[in-house]
Amino acid sequence: MKKSRTRKKIQTMHDWLMTPVGQYILGWEENHFQTLSADIFGFNAVQIGFPEINTLQENRMTNRWYTHPFMPESEIRQMQETGHFSDPDSDSVRISLVHDIDELPFASESIDLIVLPHAFEFARSPHQILREVNRVLIPEGQVIISGFNPASLWGIRQHFSRLSGNRFLPEYAEFLSLSRLKDWLKLLNFEISRGYFGCYRPPCRTRRWLRRFAFMEKTGNRWWPYLGAVYLICAIKRVHGVHLINPAFSKAPGRLFQTVSVNRKSKGTSASKDEMAGENR
Repeated sequence: MKKSRTRKKIQTMHDWLMTPVGQYILGWEENHFQTLSADIFGFNAVQIGFPEINTLQENRMTNRWYTHPFMPESEIRQMQETGHFSDPDSDSVRISLVHDIDELPFASESIDLIVLPHAFEFARSPHQILREVNRVLIPEGQVIISGFNPASLWGIRQHFSRLSGNRFLPEYAEFLSLSRLKDWLKLLNFEISRGYFGCYRPPCRTRRWLRRFAFMEKTGNRWWPYLGAVYLICAIKRVHGVHLINPAFSKAPGRLFQTVSVNRKSKGTSASKDEMAGENR
């Protein structure tokens, strides 16, 4: 019963991502996931859920796995027709492992990077997922997390739309505030290293209106950076007595938290650990 409910929630999210506003979110998140994951090194990386985007495409780790709570029908057809999955470097993500999202099928301290796109919003126990992430990550391993921001115009609209039944965002999504997520990470000795807010356009359903408000990306980035519709953060698992030796070039002042300014479809706000720790409650 619980698995079927989880499947229904995720399918609702998939359908929503096919809408114009869903594609807007996908474009922004894919760019920024790849920006964060590109310079994280190691041997083993995992993306859990959200196969609509390839968050590890720019990452150079030897082993990259894409897991999901269930095998999508498109994947089943792919296996029946070809007998194998596609290459992980392709634009289309192919699921390599199926598992309960709150029970990760990896040995303790075996993974260098875990990516969780919107995993907490459809989970039965978000905190249990984070405990599992803490278990399987190596010391100084990293996790990248995205979520809808309840303290945004989108979050406010979703809150009031529950009264009318005409929801703007996926029906079953349970928003996790950034402040609560930071508290959970702190309890497990994670340290936030980098983060972004993004998608400042009003909650419009059509491409026409989304294009009309495109100017608000730069405006929001400058004047109300913490009100972006989505957030994305990167955190490092800290273990007492273990210290990562960084390359010398990483000590250059101002390099770590620079805003990405390469050719992107959309832009967001880059925030340092101190900025992300500001008043978001």
